[in-house]
Amino acid sequence: MVQHYRVGRLSQEIQREVNDILMKRVRDPRVEGVTITGVEVTGDLQNATIYYSTLSNLASDAEKTQKGLDKATGLIRRELGQRLSIYVTPEIKFVRDESVRYGDHIDELLNKLHQQDR
Repeated sequence: MVQHYRVGRLSQEIQREVNDILMKRVRDPRVEGVTITGVEVTGDLQNATIYYSTLSNLASDAEKTQKGLDKATGLIRRELGQRLSIYVTPEIKFVRDESVRYGDHIDELLNKLHQQDR
């Protein structure tokens, strides 16, 4: 029970700090406009999957953003290590959050259904 609380608290802290690091420390133009939507930390606190979204839905922009985040992973992890008071800084991996695009797709389908009913 206590472990789940710690994982959740660490996830929130990582999300807040990574957002701050991306805004203030990472100067790569490929990662501008990136929003961290969630963080999943493993039970042993060794790995963290960081989900992000961008305003652009273009595949080429998504690829550039992923490369920029992959390049900045070392800097972000080092900054996290300095900011968080934990024994071992988790390995981080960035994954694009597809839930926003999926929600837009569902909206489009519902709108088409409403228009067909009329």
